[in-house]
Amino acid sequence: MLYLLFFYFKLARVNKKEEVLTPLVGICHVGAFIAAVLLYRYGFTHYSATVVGVASLLFFIMAALNVTAVQLGIFKDGKPLLGITRLYQFMPVISGVLLAYAIAVSL
Repeated sequence: MLYLLFFYFKLARVNKKEEVLTPLVGICHVGAFIAAVLLYRYGFTHYSATVVGVASLLFFIMAALNVTAVQLGIFKDGKPLLGITRLYQFMPVISGVLLAYAIAVSL
């Protein structure tokens, strides 16, 4: 779930630079932040700080490279296969999944 968390925050950062912040996106950001706090609380209570830190760094790098690849474009026969605006549509879904998982784990 850490990968999905970093993927969401990287998308949110790119979205902030390109789009206007709507109330729905703001609510999704708050939900993702709450999920991040809950996931890190779980991680630090069940694993060592070194493991959580190394995993966070690797997942952050992977998420940044994936979003950058989508920004540059993934093309098939000269047509974009997946665009960044398509990923923006899934931000509320990603935020909801993160929040549901974080709440389930923290119980």
